[in-house]
Amino acid sequence: MQKGNLQSEKILLGIDPGTNVMGYGVLRVRGNKAELIVMGVIDMRKEKDVYLRLGKIFDRVTGIIDEYLPDELAIEAPFFGKNVQSMLKLGRAQGVAIAAAIHHDVPICEYAPLKIKMAITGNGSASKDQVAGMLQKLLHLRDDQMPHFMDATDAVAAAYCHFLQMNRPTTD
Repeated sequence: MQKGNLQSEKILLGIDPGTNVMGYGVLRVRGNKAELIVMGVIDMRKEKDVYLRLGKIFDRVTGIIDEYLPDELAIEAPFFGKNVQSMLKLGRAQGVAIAAAIHHDVPICEYAPLKIKMAITGNGSASKDQVAGMLQKLLHLRDDQMPHFMDATDAVAAAYCHFLQMNRPTTD
């Protein structure tokens, strides 16, 4: 039985939902290795109309899907503890991103923030800085490759968490 390159390449899209700033990250997975393709944010802070913000989320997520053709989407689930209005807004943003993926027949996996933090850092109460720092090490990113907004690294963390769920990566 031959081992090695039997697993084909997969593209994973990670989304950190938000109504002001939504993070996204795209990973290429080959076997048991993941590498960053792109990460960034969809900044909607200048758009005052909530429905136009949701439209922008759909359009931008659709554009990212069209450009990178992900095989799967990993999205962070809204966490409890915020007020009801915040949860509603976050749920809408998440739903629109999921709708864009469904529209493109991209399978979706949802992960709780605690699970993502635990998968990346080993600590479910890790800070955004700790998650970003660990991703920088895991993906061998230079300081100048690190984003201004942590929403982008949170999105990459969702994709990397999904990668860990599907693989047992080797350590370099």
